[in-house]
Amino acid sequence: MIDFDEELKNFKPSMETSEAEDAIRDKDLTDMIDILKEITASQSTVIRQSAAVAAAAKQNRK
Repeated sequence: MIDFDEELKNFKPSMETSEAEDAIRDKDLTDMIDILKEITASQSTVIRQSAAVAAAAKQNRK
């Protein structure tokens, strides 16, 4: 049989939704979107640098 009094002593209430949201929001979690943003930013930098080098090379050929 289940001893309800014993179970109630061991009961720990879960967080309220707003408390859970705050706890989750306060964590600094990296998700796939953050990773993709970082990759995209680094690729954009490489592309801009390559374009600048190509433009300089084209200018020097003239």
